Amino acid sequence: MTETILYSRTGHIGRLMLNNPQKHNSLGREQLEGIKNCLTEVASDKSVRVLIVSGAGTKTFCAGASLQELSTGRISHDAFQEMTCQLADLSIPTLCAMNGDVFGGGAELAMSCDFRIGVEGSRMRVPAAAIGLCYPIAGINHFIRCLGVRVTKRILVASEEFKASALLEIGFFDHLVSPSSLELFTNDVAEHIAGLAPLAVQSMKRIIGLEAEGFVDPDIALGLSKLCLASRDLQEGFAAKREKRTPIFTGH
Repeated sequence: MTETILYSRTGHIGRLMLNNPQKHNSLGREQLEGIKNCLTEVASDKSVRVLIVSGAGTKTFCAGASLQELSTGRISHDAFQEMTCQLADLSIPTLCAMNGDVFGGGAELAMSCDFRIGVEGSRMRVPAAAIGLCYPIAGINHFIRCLGVRVTKRILVASEEFKASALLEIGFFDHLVSPSSLELFTNDVAEHIAGLAPLAVQSMKRIIGLEAEGFVDPDIALGLSKLCLASRDLQEGFAAKREKRTPIFTGH
């Protein structure tokens, strides 16, 4: 596995780090393949209940796809979209801890996660229109589902730059913290989610995702609800409430 993409797991929390700060954590073929391999590992590891995606360094979370490799044909927009779709399709919740600025496809990478935590002083811009690129349709759909049509036009059509406070206002950031607080805050959120009932969390994530796509199947939603109702975790949750203790969920 490439050293520019790192993965580790502690307990129920997986951690995927973009580790190429010298190139602003931009993503070429090697990095895209590294991320996809990590995501495959996460998807097959039933002990992982939440994934944190972060970037090394203090300046840039991710500068998006490598423009050099795009221009030479070494990578394609399709390769980038395959990675972001794989991330978005994970059954477990995902947190994006954004240590600095984000540009281009880095914004889509962040929006492929369920929650985004940004730092004060950071900014975001997608310069596709400024260099003559039409952003791929799958990526545009990510923006629209996350932020709506009006804000997507500001980001893509007008290639507007957003400061941290505006990113919180438009809903790109779910939380905005100081750079020194990012790691602790992210870990606290991840620990909280990892302690929730996995079946309930993953079932609701799936239903919300289907609803966002506009074609939720009532039978699928009902089946997921019944699965949770019949689970040992639900009984554990009731028992923990009665006994005034922290529940211990197993995902069964």
